[in-house]
Amino acid sequence: MTRSDTILPAPEALAFASAIDLLEALRRGDVTSRALLELYLGRIERHNPALNAVIFLEAEAARARADAADAARARGESWGPLHGLPMTVKESHHIAGWPTTWGDPATADFRPEATGVVVQRLLDAGAIVFGKTNVPIHLLDWQSYNAIHGTTHNPWRRGVTPGGSSGGSAVALAAGFTAAELGSDAGGSVRMPAHFCGVFGHRPSIHVVPQAGNDRPGSTIGNEVSTSGPMARSAGDLDLLLGILAGPAGPDAIAWRLELPEPRARKLTDFRVAVLYGSSIAEVDEAYASRLRALVERLRAEGVNVNDNARPDFDDAEHHHVLLQVLRGAASARPPQAAVDAALARLKTTAADDHSYVAESDRALTQSHRAWLGIQERRAAIQRAWASFFESYDVLLAPATTGAAFPLDEDRPREARTLTINGRQADYNDQLFWAGIATLAGLPASVAPIGETADGLPVGVQIVGPYLEDRTPIAFAAALEALYGFRRPPGLD
Repeated sequence: MTRSDTILPAPEALAFASAIDLLEALRRGDVTSRALLELYLGRIERHNPALNAVIFLEAEAARARADAADAARARGESWGPLHGLPMTVKESHHIAGWPTTWGDPATADFRPEATGVVVQRLLDAGAIVFGKTNVPIHLLDWQSYNAIHGTTHNPWRRGVTPGGSSGGSAVALAAGFTAAELGSDAGGSVRMPAHFCGVFGHRPSIHVVPQAGNDRPGSTIGNEVSTSGPMARSAGDLDLLLGILAGPAGPDAIAWRLELPEPRARKLTDFRVAVLYGSSIAEVDEAYASRLRALVERLRAEGVNVNDNARPDFDDAEHHHVLLQVLRGAASARPPQAAVDAALARLKTTAADDHSYVAESDRALTQSHRAWLGIQERRAAIQRAWASFFESYDVLLAPATTGAAFPLDEDRPREARTLTINGRQADYNDQLFWAGIATLAGLPASVAPIGETADGLPVGVQIVGPYLEDRTPIAFAAALEALYGFRRPPGLD
């Protein structure tokens, strides 16, 4: 099938509209699903060669589904809340017959037989999923490059990371290639790309969004710290998508039901806000820290009561140690025995007070079941501290990571990389600290844009909320959107 000459082109500005606005335009008949799809495909054809965000397309099947969506709408039928909305998803999500490689050449030919639960929910809601976006190998980096699909570039500046592992997702949104995106997050994989590319993202409370059917090739168990999550150009879209994605699946759905509570507030001045600017564990670059301080000043000017001294009752070093043991321990079954043997050998000469990323990862990989249970006890204490904190505050504002988007570094392994933070070289993996403040306790966290650095790169704020109260940080992001919001990257209008 080729594009029909009778299809009126969609206005270019719609490429950057929110999903909610696009759905309303579709309902009104201002644009058709087919025209909107063609708009995205045209932009991908023009701009994706330089950005490399979308790495797989199923255009003809999507055109047929878009035509069917338009015909159904003309008959007065509704497929659901996403009727006829074209969108892409992160490469790691299973779609029957589509490649799902996790960026690993060893699984380059893997094509799942079944579509994962979360993508199926989007399809059942009426979405037109037409492509997949790039990731780093095994989803283990804050850059998005692999030997199969190459390097994804930030739309604000080539040669700069878009983040990872949902880097292609964030770029597709910022560049106007898609109406919405589905990412996933364990170590900041939704939040950091959203921050680096100037879009919105939400890491849901753990276990709110099912992972069934989105396992690594060859695996049947999920990861207890990882979750799929929505990414978008507006906070309202995050809420819409979360409502579709959330809820039990499989055997759990026989009895369990999920009813996420309404947000604690909607107006900025009604939120009880705390803020963290930095930590000795992961220093924040001044170019970014100054934007966070400017945000707080603006909130106070708007009448918001912000407490920049309040913090949960735990030590940052203790939190980070427990995080690394949980995060890397949860993935310890994946590496081959040779990697375990190498870690054990290194630990023989590792000092007990060595808390570097490599040392902590080695301990996590080789920890005993007894040690794992001890770590879970310490994790539970941190979760209780968070619950107590959120009795007095509704959201905690924090950095999404240690700075704005950094130059690509594909020459060194992750363990050997450094970042320039306030003029000194810092461990690349310090970034995990800021991702971990939500990940370890399974808390919901949204990222919303708050402008650009003096160097012209976008930055966002991380908004952490109480467990299972996902709509509270999303509502704060929506209120903040009126002050900042999504901006198009220069040169992509």
